[in-house]
Amino acid sequence: MSEETTRDRSRLAITSPSSTPNVETLTPEDKNLLNQYFAARHADSTLRAYRSDWSIFTAWCATRTLQALPASAETISAFLASEAESGRKTSTLRRRLAAIRLAHRLCGHEPQTGSELVRGTLKGIARTHGSAPNQKAPALADQLRAMVDTLDCTRLQGLRDRAILTLGFAGAFRRSELVALRLEDLKEISGGFRVHVRQSKTDAEGLGQIVPVIRGRDYCPVRAVREWLKAADIRDGWVFRRLYRGDRVAEMPLSAHSIAAVVKRCAQHAGLDPSEYAGHSLRSGFMTSAALSKASLFKMMEVSRHKDPKTVMIYIRRSNEFEDHAGDGLL
Repeated sequence: MSEETTRDRSRLAITSPSSTPNVETLTPEDKNLLNQYFAARHADSTLRAYRSDWSIFTAWCATRTLQALPASAETISAFLASEAESGRKTSTLRRRLAAIRLAHRLCGHEPQTGSELVRGTLKGIARTHGSAPNQKAPALADQLRAMVDTLDCTRLQGLRDRAILTLGFAGAFRRSELVALRLEDLKEISGGFRVHVRQSKTDAEGLGQIVPVIRGRDYCPVRAVREWLKAADIRDGWVFRRLYRGDRVAEMPLSAHSIAAVVKRCAQHAGLDPSEYAGHSLRSGFMTSAALSKASLFKMMEVSRHKDPKTVMIYIRRSNEFEDHAGDGLL
């Protein structure tokens, strides 16, 4: 864990939970370790989002001279209603609510986020404005190849972005998983890569998962990654890194937002609408393309690491929703 990440995590722990026994008898070093590991139960991206959400809530309360901590059910509900009127999505409101709940619990207050008034307000917002997520388009196999073809692979950026696109697609990786990859996580074997994902959205305890990435022909992810690593002279550490002017390779990894930017930029260059694509398009593109090619449900899950077959069935149904349609020939 980097020093900067440790500081960020420690700042989120407003105070240790009141239930922590004998905290007054701990040494400063022990208290620091306690805060670090307690905060580590959340991903870095979640911490940043919660910190932003809490700041937004406290600022809203301040403009209305309302108490933010502890906040009443009426205050929280009014905040949600105000945010909904400002155009915030229901998913954003649920995250704001989670941040408010966490802040209260860290400070030893019983949050009112689960009260009937708050839950009813959120339900009313969802019924009024809808709560369906804004799904990005999948980058299907043909589209991914077109996106790769736009890259100038005589430059480091082109080599890096080709590796990101092909590996991200072939392994159905989340953008957070791509930026977290280190050289030691890639094991090349005859069939392709065995990629060690140390921690992911569905593996919060960090048990780790192995993803098999098969070799390709003209757009081989294994070859693309190998050529990027060789050209960038990366011998250890992060796989996907920032680039400075003059094709200088940084020590720091890319951010998850950078992965989305790569996908959007390549989509635009390929003649696609960039607003329809994002980092998740690589993962959903693999799943949809695999379903179109009639891949086995369980083989798809082996790559995607979905735990619930019902989630994968969404991709399968979407890929063949017009095959043998009940309305075929009726009009």
